Amino acid sequence: MEKTERIEDFYLKKLNAVPENLKKEIGHFNIFRNHDFVGPDAREVPYNRKEYYKIALIIGRNRFSYADKIIEVNDAALLFANPLVPYKWEPLEMQQDGCFCVFTDAFFSNFGNIKDYPVFQLGADPVYPLNQAELEELRSVFENIFTEINSGYAYKYDLIRTLVLQLVHKAIKMKPAEATSAQDSNANARISSLFSDLLERQFPIESSENRMQLRNPADFATHLSIHTNHLNRALKSVTGKTTSEFIAERIMQEAMILLKYTDWNISEIGYCLGFEEPSHFISFFKKTVNQTPGIFRKTAVA
Repeated sequence: MEKTERIEDFYLKKLNAVPENLKKEIGHFNIFRNHDFVGPDAREVPYNRKEYYKIALIIGRNRFSYADKIIEVNDAALLFANPLVPYKWEPLEMQQDGCFCVFTDAFFSNFGNIKDYPVFQLGADPVYPLNQAELEELRSVFENIFTEINSGYAYKYDLIRTLVLQLVHKAIKMKPAEATSAQDSNANARISSLFSDLLERQFPIESSENRMQLRNPADFATHLSIHTNHLNRALKSVTGKTTSEFIAERIMQEAMILLKYTDWNISEIGYCLGFEEPSHFISFFKKTVNQTPGIFRKTAVA
């Protein structure tokens, strides 16, 4: 799995330096112009997942790939990227323009929950094509953000949050670009990577009150907006394992960790791992390693 790009990695890659105030901030926001990073020397952006949100006004011909989908933009579009969905951006012509902003989830702390908006949810369509009127309207919003971030206004970041939400609400009212399915090995690799990210984000379980939310293949397929059989074929082609095998192995790994390093009882551990009854957890564990959770715990901590 490719390394997740942190906000620090973004600055090192784009500016070769990390702002001094980055670690001191509760949340982070910044805005840039595309021509500072793309143009005649533009290169394909590697396919990866980022730990920050991004809203980009793209002007120029581009191709975007995410999960098993491909979207081609021929003129102008608004792009929304969230920390869960990896994507690849490929410029299709030398001339590129526009701008983009990046921000962390914490930037919207006490100002609503940014990830609850449809444009940032899993399975959402991330690209919205723009006509000329929409382009000029959104360009004006971005220019207002540039103005405010460079101002000395004491409450400028509150104002910037409202401007960002203008972009979000504008997109929600628009029709997203139609995506085509990519039936190739790269699409399968993207699906496999995103599935692994979703699975791993549920661990480690740090409290007996926490519980796995995504536990069966259908749960993951729903979040990825693909059919369960499609997810299974993609994982099988890339890893040689089925979706159920992947999930079971990771649950078993976490079960052993919790049995060895916590004092939670068997029922609590089974509940955290999504089992409705302790007997179901015990049966699953014994079927996998040929011993009960209780015996494993006594042996592991002896």
